[in-house]
Amino acid sequence: MSLSVVIIASLAYVLLLFLIAYFGAKHSEKGGRLVNNPYTYSLSLAVYCTAWTFFGSVGRAAETGIGFLPIYLGPVIFAPIWMIVLRKIILISKGQRITSIADFISSRYGKSTALGVVASIIAVLGVIPYISLQLKAVAISFQTLLSDSSKQVIAFGPETPFYYDLALYIAIVLAFFTFIFGARKLDPNERHEGLVAAIAFESIFKMVAFLVIGIFVTYGAFNGFGDIFSKALENEDIAQIFSFEAEGMTGWSWMLLIILSMFAIVMLPRQFHIAVVENTKVRYVEKASWLFPAYLLLINIFVLPIAIGGLLTFPGGVVDADTFVLNIPLAYGHEWMALFVYLGGLSAATGMVIVSVTALSIMISNNLVIPFLLKFAMVRGRIIDDVSIRLLGIRRVIIVVVLILSYGYFRSVGMSYSLVSVGLISFTAVAQFAPVLIGGIYWKRGTKAGAMSAMLAGFIIWFYSLIVPLLAEKGIMPSSIISEGLWGINLLKPYELFGLQGFDHISNAAFWSLLFNTLIFVIVSLNTRQDALEITQADYFVDHYKYVEGGSDYEVFRRKAKVPDLISLLERFLGEKKARKLLKNYEIKHGIDIKKLSEADGELITYTEKHIAGSIGAASAKLIVSSIIREEPIGLEEMLKVLDQTQEIIQYSKELEQKKTELEKTTQQLKQANEQLKELDELKAEFISTVTHELRTPITSIKAMGKILYDNRDLPAEKKDEFLAIIVDESERIARLVSEVLDLQKVQSGAENWNFEIIDLCNAAEQAYRGVKELMKQQNYEAVYEVCDQPLMVRGDRDKLTQMIINLLSNAIKFCDPDTGKVVLRIKPGQNSAILEVEDNGFGISEVDQARVFEKFIQVKTPGVKKPRGTGLGLFICKQIVDTHNGSISIKSQIGKGSVFTVALPLA
Repeated sequence: MSLSVVIIASLAYVLLLFLIAYFGAKHSEKGGRLVNNPYTYSLSLAVYCTAWTFFGSVGRAAETGIGFLPIYLGPVIFAPIWMIVLRKIILISKGQRITSIADFISSRYGKSTALGVVASIIAVLGVIPYISLQLKAVAISFQTLLSDSSKQVIAFGPETPFYYDLALYIAIVLAFFTFIFGARKLDPNERHEGLVAAIAFESIFKMVAFLVIGIFVTYGAFNGFGDIFSKALENEDIAQIFSFEAEGMTGWSWMLLIILSMFAIVMLPRQFHIAVVENTKVRYVEKASWLFPAYLLLINIFVLPIAIGGLLTFPGGVVDADTFVLNIPLAYGHEWMALFVYLGGLSAATGMVIVSVTALSIMISNNLVIPFLLKFAMVRGRIIDDVSIRLLGIRRVIIVVVLILSYGYFRSVGMSYSLVSVGLISFTAVAQFAPVLIGGIYWKRGTKAGAMSAMLAGFIIWFYSLIVPLLAEKGIMPSSIISEGLWGINLLKPYELFGLQGFDHISNAAFWSLLFNTLIFVIVSLNTRQDALEITQADYFVDHYKYVEGGSDYEVFRRKAKVPDLISLLERFLGEKKARKLLKNYEIKHGIDIKKLSEADGELITYTEKHIAGSIGAASAKLIVSSIIREEPIGLEEMLKVLDQTQEIIQYSKELEQKKTELEKTTQQLKQANEQLKELDELKAEFISTVTHELRTPITSIKAMGKILYDNRDLPAEKKDEFLAIIVDESERIARLVSEVLDLQKVQSGAENWNFEIIDLCNAAEQAYRGVKELMKQQNYEAVYEVCDQPLMVRGDRDKLTQMIINLLSNAIKFCDPDTGKVVLRIKPGQNSAILEVEDNGFGISEVDQARVFEKFIQVKTPGVKKPRGTGLGLFICKQIVDTHNGSISIKSQIGKGSVFTVALPLA
């Protein structure tokens, strides 16, 4: 493909991005929701997928099989807790006007300028290799598309003079567009709606481009997933990459890479900028927590097929695996498809570079340059009228410097290493922020000294174990450091630090740097003290919800400043127009006229400092505001007044908490009572249905038999006797039913008359047994009566106990095996009690029903029987009788093995 076509296509695409950013910003200014919505926010997070994803993942898959996956599994695993961690970071950042990850760390630990400087340096040195990776990817992909004649015109790499180097011109173009996207204006919130719109579009474009080449390889060059994987398995060299531990990828490596990627999704400066600074509504995180992982899974579907397709198409390593996505369509004669895929890779690279350099320019200006200028050159009475103009100029210079450094790294070191290896170096660097950031939002004891020591320790180990070896391999440092260790100490070999073997280079560095980082942070924090501002900031960051809900903290020092000085600061750092708007909002909120005030209180000072912090960072804002204020300690009387007010608030809070607990308890009790009432209502309805059914059946039978006798007076005597017997039986059935209902009413109302006396339980049991023995014989059931040789005297009501035993026997008869029914009545002595058991060989009762069988209206269902037998009152009445006699009743049952009801009554 000719050079002019590739250049025109590249510039046309970048121009399209500019137009999208321009119209996106205009649309947002008019209040449109094209940019300000959860879908655009979720897509913008895909700036995580860079040229590394587009080119490098295929290259890594060609070497390690599924070894490319940990970088994407981390964010997917982390997604479920986004609603907790990321939401908290966003809320804190909005409240403190935080504009970068260095600003976040600095603000948490007492708005420390020194911490901001260290964090910024780590971020810059850590991300420069990552930016150089993008320059390399675009340069390689650009040259891959060119014909042989065009390649002679333009080249790249350390052998090429820099003024012919393609990567240099790519860096210049990216710097120009970063000016447009990220440094066009100064915003107190550092939001760039146009940039977010462009990044969201890029995310869609690069995913479509990658899916196009994936579908072509899988279904065009080959016949689907099955075909491509079967051919891979037939090739021994390719088949071995499907091993879990291919190319040294151990379980430890997987775990550590997943941890690094979990941290990177928030700690990378570009990710923090997009996820936190550019966030307009916290609730968007909820949608992003599943949309972004879905994006990662979708864009990685075809990584393995493309890698395998490349290995099959270009055996023997004749083509760099990082360029498979371009060389495969070129090999099949599809130049325009290759151009489209190239633009997808260009999209991935430019998005990362623009956002990263924008974030770094904010970070460096706010935490390095501005503090230096304020301290040594400008602040003490010599600040220019509009600092915002100077800030934009500073940031543009920083953009150029960062890209020059990235280009320098690319020429000196980056050309010798794969895209993925360079990217992982940056991941390990930014992971050094994790202990102090995560610890800072969940642990109040973390101190400025602990954070500083931890980050420095982690950074030093990262630099020694990953950067020093690269410099040694390039001859910049002695190569003996790699093989023998620093000063010949074997334990200081960079790739086998402290004698740890079996780890790859990245895992080794990640393990030791994060271990020392975390331990030092905890140990130093526990042994150092916080100053007043650290304590205040720690409370805000850890317990931020009480501040979000409107709480406020008391200042240990009374801060005063002249109102004109504060207004002057706002105008200098934000511009006159924005300053007036902010002051107007403050006047409306508090119902005051600021110009009539001669002296500002602490609240106005804090308001001013927060908004200036949005432009120059928390540490610089603290520095500049402190130059015009006076601090006076609060007097004893005022402090006691504050403590009294605090005590009242605490007491009121405790009372509210107590009332809340009582209300929750009452609500739960009402809920339980309501559930019981509903259950009783259902049982009552079922009971009425059962009783009416039980009454209707014998009444119908009596009516039918009576009508037969009435209509056929000349029936034989035998038939008359038979029908009369049925009428008598059904009448007795009605009487029993009515009797049970009346017994229930008496038991529940307490109107039952009890005649207690000393009786022999054996006699009462024998009387009940005789009453049901004939019934069992009629049904051909086996009746067994086992009684002890001695009388068992109890104090009780003979009639009620007899009724109880009859109910238990009748219940056993109802649920006996219909073919081989057997009922056993057993009386025996117990420990200070008389034991009565009624056993049947029926179907049995489930554990669930056993727990409720003695409740009223409960009817146990029997398999094969549609409607439960009886009224559900017999066992309830039995329990009431036993309870009145101070006894106990229980059940043992197994499905298919029958049931045993046991009654224990105290001996007289």
